[in-house]
Amino acid sequence: MGKVLVTARVENIGDLLAADQGRLAPADVRSVEVTNALVDTGATGLSMPRSLLETLGLKYLRTRKALSNAGPIEVRIFGTARLTVQGRECPVDVTELPDGCPMLIGQIPLESMDFVVDMAGRKLVGNPEHGGEHVIELY
Repeated sequence: MGKVLVTARVENIGDLLAADQGRLAPADVRSVEVTNALVDTGATGLSMPRSLLETLGLKYLRTRKALSNAGPIEVRIFGTARLTVQGRECPVDVTELPDGCPMLIGQIPLESMDFVVDMAGRKLVGNPEHGGEHVIELY
């Protein structure tokens, strides 16, 4: 198996709301684009290095216990951002990682955007059960 890397755009959702209400110029919405975000089906949410969180200006929400390869740790959670991958988007809170770590896209945003991992092709694809279209399941 190999790594699956994607280009992902993350935007400060508070800034997007302010721009929508005319309180902020659209050009002033804080965002980052990462060309080598790692798709990690073993991770739960969206995790980003500290420096990217600072660029986005996301608000600190809380600290949570987390399980990692190094054992149990405490992580800081920031929220909320809009994650966009291959034209599909979802709102998501963001877990802080140390600088030097890759951005990780986990199970919850992948499912929210209706993606599955094609390991043979080392890429994300629209869920084949939905004909590749972005479908929201309500059951």
